Amino acid sequence: MTSGSPTADVKNADVPWDAFDPEEYIKRNYIAIQPVDREILSRVRDHFRDHFRGAADRVRTGIDVGAGPNLYPALAMLPWCDRITLLERSAANLGYLESQLPGYDANWDQFWDVLRERPEYADPGLDPRKRFAEAVGKPVAGSLFDLCGGDERWDLGTMFFVAESITASLQEFRDGVGCFLRSLNPGAPFAAAFMEHSEGYSVGAEKFPARDIDSAEVTRVLADYAEGVRIHRMANPKHLVRTGYTGMILACGRRKG
Repeated sequence: MTSGSPTADVKNADVPWDAFDPEEYIKRNYIAIQPVDREILSRVRDHFRDHFRGAADRVRTGIDVGAGPNLYPALAMLPWCDRITLLERSAANLGYLESQLPGYDANWDQFWDVLRERPEYADPGLDPRKRFAEAVGKPVAGSLFDLCGGDERWDLGTMFFVAESITASLQEFRDGVGCFLRSLNPGAPFAAAFMEHSEGYSVGAEKFPARDIDSAEVTRVLADYAEGVRIHRMANPKHLVRTGYTGMILACGRRKG
């Protein structure tokens, strides 16, 4: 991030997360599925499918870290685990997530349609709204950094646009990725998405910080914790959803044993 940015020195604890406006964020990003989200979702779907192919049973637990007002990472986990933890710090985002449990809004159907292109998601016995409510139960209030101090471990994990989008600090970014991966059991598959060279972002009237990172930094920070990692960079200028970043980075892999 450039030194002239108003959020250049902001750390996670400095940010008014409860001022995050989920409705505004959804309106801007998820009312209609973006081509880049379609690509990310397809890659995550296939990564999980390849990992669990031939498995007799679902794993016990999955976690989406910093869920925010985005359901598609959790939807991607539905066929593969019995219980999904949606971890979120913002009270406003927790309220949104809770509102989706009786039956999520219709805009998320287009994301499920992408997942249904594979038979594991198209099973007639899988009602995604019912399964989502059963698997999630109740979103959990907490920070990404809380994971480093906890004993619970999960069998499957996602973290989308979180570690680089909650701080301007490189050390906090690295610590955050480490907290996420250390929360997973050995061998657990994961998918993590990052904004490339983000300068920060606005949601309504609020400005939020970001750490400027690239594929090399993502590869570097994953090396201590992950194996079998594949990095996908998506940077078609026509598919950028706003100004102030250059693309998206998706990392799919497994927690080291």
